[in-house]
Formats: sequence, structure tokens, C-alpha cells
Amino acid sequence: MALCTGLVAAQTSPDQTRPVRLAEPTGHTPVDQRGAKAAAIRKTLADITLPAGFKVELYAVVPNARHMAMAPDGRVLIVGTRKSRVWAVTDLNTDNIVDDVREFAPSLNFDVPNGVVFGNDGTLFVAERNRVLMFADAGKLSRITELNAVAIVPEGALIPAKYEGRNHTSRVIKIGPDNKLYISLGQPYNVTPLSKINPFSEIGIGGIIRMNRDGSNREVYTDGIRNSVGHDFHPVTGDLWFTDNQVDGMGDDIPPGELNHQIEIGQHFGFPWFGGGAIRTKRYAKHDVPVSVTMPAVETVAHAADLGMSFYTGNMFPAVYSNAIFSAQHGSWNRTTRIGARVMVTFIDDAGNAGMKPFAQGWLNANGAYEGRPVDVIQIKDGSLLVSDDFAGAIYRISYSEPNTE
Repeated sequence: MALCTGLVAAQTSPDQTRPVRLAEPTGHTPVDQRGAKAAAIRKTLADITLPAGFKVELYAVVPNARHMAMAPDGRVLIVGTRKSRVWAVTDLNTDNIVDDVREFAPSLNFDVPNGVVFGNDGTLFVAERNRVLMFADAGKLSRITELNAVAIVPEGALIPAKYEGRNHTSRVIKIGPDNKLYISLGQPYNVTPLSKINPFSEIGIGGIIRMNRDGSNREVYTDGIRNSVGHDFHPVTGDLWFTDNQVDGMGDDIPPGELNHQIEIGQHFGFPWFGGGAIRTKRYAKHDVPVSVTMPAVETVAHAADLGMSFYTGNMFPAVYSNAIFSAQHGSWNRTTRIGARVMVTFIDDAGNAGMKPFAQGWLNANGAYEGRPVDVIQIKDGSLLVSDDFAGAIYRISYSEPNTE
């Protein structure tokens, strides 16, 4: 099998794309799936607790695994990282036994390629720190030897270079019901300075922007967020829901994290006037709030770091999980006693009210040490879930079968 792909991205405007092809590089070594690391991960999974009928298994060893995108035919999983690599995980006969894990496009210089998403036509989009790439043929990885890469947002054009930093640069990209790209842009401060609020708002830093699939018609869709690293669209209403990580340094138990619900363009979700929920930031506590603020649909436990999320639309799980949100809590660092490192489930009633509770947990052990830190949750074709973990360097699969009550 020829996995892909040496290539270079053309730094062009959307109407002047000129893909460049290169020869496939040598030394394309697969990641070991059978060694001591895999055995250690399986040992950890034995201690994970889930509701009756559910089980979690190791799907693949994938270094620094972050956000995930499954190709439409279910045979290629693309995995982003906060490093300089993107991974291709192949399961050619879709039996949920991984055939191969190799570096995707190894000749490309990726820079925090955290965000990945497939279109229904097999086109892959990769959102980096300050660039967005499109790979028109990535859904055919098992059948081709090289790919074209096009920079639909050239390097330095996602945000101005003067605002580029090291904090909150893990972009998330999804395709909305309108077939547009939605990209989160975390802002680079714990609390935004007053002089930066308006410039950031105009660009979409501290928000979610949307654009056409060729990079044109960019606009700010969401404002007033600090660092969203997970969003998805309700399968019935089409509304945008997203997680948001809130202000550090205010104490162990405040401010809360957020799961937000957006119904129209331009809504403001409170940051930096609010640090999380209704808790005002110290910097702006005495300032009048100059915008109409939409409060979170769910206030989550402080500093648990709610990240990737997906709505469940499959048929494998019991009916109660239909259209529920599965999301990852990466786990706290800005807290005396750690919390998080688990998968959560949020149920939404007919009136739009939402409630969240733990679904899979145990990666934070009894000694308060991390044995894993979930990042993203996606559904695959058979209705099971994949969960990424950048701490353990793994992808897990959560499946369900009816418990035997005899």
C-alpha cells in the first residue's frame, strides 16, 4: 500500500491555486502498534469506568494525538498534533483493527496542525497556528501515492503576525451545515488587554470565524470567547455548540468552564468582561459590560479544560444518547487538586436545556497522577466513538453491546 505523500503547499490566493507535487520521501516508518507502549496503554484502560454495556479499547498508538477526522469511507483517520506532524491511521477493511499509522505529508513543514476535518467529498482541511491547508484527494490515501496541498489561507493570513504567540494556538476546524469552514481562534492572553479588545474582535481572535471552503468570504461568526478547542453543530437544529476554556489564576474553583450554544451570527459570550460564567475578571470587574452577553448553556467544573466535542448521531448506543454531546476534559493544571481527564456526555432536552455528567473516567488515578488526558471525541461509521489522548499518545475506541442480564 502506498500511503502518501511528499508535497508542498502553494502560498496563493483562493482564485490562484497552484498545487506542487514532489516525489514520495523515503524513511516513511510506521508507528509500532504491538510493543511495550501499547501494552502499557491497555493496562491503563482496564481501570477506565463506563456505563453498563460500554467498553473502551486501544484503537491505535499515535504520538501526541489531538483532533481527529475520519475520511468518508471510514478507512483513513487523520490525526492532528500540537507539534509539527499530522498522522494517517489506516483501517482498509474497516474492521476496527488498525493496519498502519504513518506520518501524513512528511515533507510538509506543519506548525501546530491541531485542527483537521474532512468534507463529504474526501477533501481534507488542516488548520495550523497561522495557515489553513486543503488536500483535495486525502480521502483516497490508500489508493494514491501523492497529494496536492493548497494554502486556502496562506501562512500569516489567519491572524496578523504581530499577534502570533505561543499560547492558545490549537485551532479547531469544522464544516457547518452551510458547507462553510468554522475555525476557532484562541486569543494569546490569560485576560485580553483593553487596547487589544477591539482589534481582536474585528479579526476574530477570541472567537470563531467562518469562510467558504476556498478561503473566501471570511467573517467573524462568534465573539467573546477565550480559547475554544471544540465545536460542533446540532444535527437537528444546526446550531453551533462549543467548549471554552476560562481564565486561570482566579482560584481552584472559579471561574467555571463553559459549554456554549449559539443560534445566530454575532453573539458575544462575555470574555474578557467575564472570566467564565457570570464571574467577572479582576481586570474588568469595575468596567461596564459594553455588549449583550450570552451566558453558557452549561457551566463546567473550573479548570478541567473542556476540549473536543461531537454530537452523537449513530445507532450503536442506546437511544438516550441520540443527539447528545460527547466531549473531552483534558484535565486541570491550574488547580491544587487535579480534576478532569475524562469523557463527558451532555444531554439536551426539547427546550434546549443541557446537563453534563461523566461518561468515561479513570485516566486520573487514585494518586492524582495522569495516565491519560483525552483531547477529542468523534463518531465513526459503525456508531462507536474514537477518543484521542495526547498524554498517552493514543486513540481509544468506545463501543456498546447490550449487557447480558441472565
